[in-house]
Amino acid sequence: MKALDIIRDANANLWRSKLRSFLTILAIFVGSFTIILNSAINAGVNDFMDKQIENMGGEGYLEMMPTEAYESAMSMLGGNGVQEYTDDKDSTNASAYIKDDQIEKAKKIDGIKVFNVLPNSSADYITSSKTDKRYRLNLNLVVEGISFDMSNGVSPNTDKNAGYEIAVNEDLAKALGYENVADIVGQTVKIAVPSTLKCYTAVKRSECQTILEVKVSGTQAPGILSMGGSRANLTLWNRINAINYEGMPKETNRSYQATADVDPERINEIKAKLEEIGLKAMSVEDEVGMFQSFFDAILIVFNIFGGIALIAASIGIINTLFMSVQERTREIGLDKALGMSDAKVFLSFTAEAVMLGFWGSVFGIIVSMIVGNAANIIATETFLKDFPTFKLTIFEPLTMISIALVIMFIAFLAGTLPARRASKKNPIDALRYE
Repeated sequence: MKALDIIRDANANLWRSKLRSFLTILAIFVGSFTIILNSAINAGVNDFMDKQIENMGGEGYLEMMPTEAYESAMSMLGGNGVQEYTDDKDSTNASAYIKDDQIEKAKKIDGIKVFNVLPNSSADYITSSKTDKRYRLNLNLVVEGISFDMSNGVSPNTDKNAGYEIAVNEDLAKALGYENVADIVGQTVKIAVPSTLKCYTAVKRSECQTILEVKVSGTQAPGILSMGGSRANLTLWNRINAINYEGMPKETNRSYQATADVDPERINEIKAKLEEIGLKAMSVEDEVGMFQSFFDAILIVFNIFGGIALIAASIGIINTLFMSVQERTREIGLDKALGMSDAKVFLSFTAEAVMLGFWGSVFGIIVSMIVGNAANIIATETFLKDFPTFKLTIFEPLTMISIALVIMFIAFLAGTLPARRASKKNPIDALRYE
C-alpha cells in the first residue's frame, strides 16, 4: 500500500462520522492555535529585543555602579516618565560612590581591557524656547563605540572637541513644545546645572544654577533602551561635572558610575568578580533581558493552557478511533480475511490519528496567522504605537512546521492504543460481529 493511498483512505475514513471527526479536530485546533500564536508572539518579542541589543552594539560593554546605588535605583523604578521640575527637588544627592580600592581591584580583573570611571554629572532641569515649563533631566553619557537607535537626527558627537550635544527621547521632545519631534533636531535647549557648594548657601535654587545652551542632535527611537533618559556627549558631561563640583576639593568629586570594555566570551565571569568587590555590572543584554523575562513568563502560562488543550484533544483522538474500530469491526475482519496483515491494519488506524493531528494543526496555523496579522495592525495603531519597530507577531515557517509535526506525533501516540486493538482482532470473530 502506497503512502498516498494510506493518506487518502485515512481521510476518507475520518469523514464517515463527520461530526465526531470535526469535534476532535476542533479540540486539536484549540491547542495548536494557542501554541502557534504564542510562538509567534515570542518570536516578535525576541526580534524586538534583539534589535535593541543590535542597535546599541558593544557585546563586551559593561556599565556598573556600586551595589548599594543599584539596589536604591531598583527600588525607585516606575518613575521613568517625563516629570515637571520643582525647586524643592535636589537631584545631586547620592548614597554610594565607587571607592579607590574598587577601581584598583577592577582594573586587575583578567578579561577587562579598558576600565573607565565616569565623572559624576547631574543637571536639574531642561527647557526650551517653546515652553515656559521646566522638566527634570535624567542624563546619561554617550560612550564612544556604543550606538542608539535614532528616530530623527544622529547620536551626540563623541569627539572630545565637539560642542555641547544631547539626544532626547520623543516624550521629552513633545513636552518641550515640539509636537513633531523631528523639529527639535538642531534646535537649542537650555539646561540648568547646579553648583553643589553654592547651593548650600543659596536662598533660592536658581541662585546656584548655571544655564547651559545645548544643541539637540536627535531623538532616540522609542524602545526599552530609550527609557533611561537623555544622552549627553562627553563635552557636555565634563562641563556639567565641572559646574557641579566648582570650588570643592578634588576628593569630593566622587564617581558613581563606571564602564568597561571586556572580553565578551568571559562577560559573566567578569560580572561575578566585579560583584565580589561591590560593583553591580550590567551588559546591554541584561538591560533588555529584564523586560524579556517578563514576556517569557506570560507566554509560558499560555503555552501551558495550549498543552492542556492538546492533552484533552489526545483523549478525543483515542475516543474517536475506539468508536471507529467498534463501528468497522466487520470491515477489519474482512480485510484481514483477504490477507491484510496486522501491521497494515495498525498503520491504517494510526494514519487516521495522524491526519486528525494534521488537519487540527493546519487550521491552527491558518487561523493563528489571520489573528496574528490582524493583531499586528491593531497593536501598531494602539498600545504599540510608541514602538514602531515592535512587530507583535512574527510567524516563522520552521517553527510552525515543527509544532505541526509535534502535534501529529502526539496524535500518532494517542492513536496507537485503538490501532493496536484493531490489529489484534481475530478475523473470524470480527466477521461474526453484529
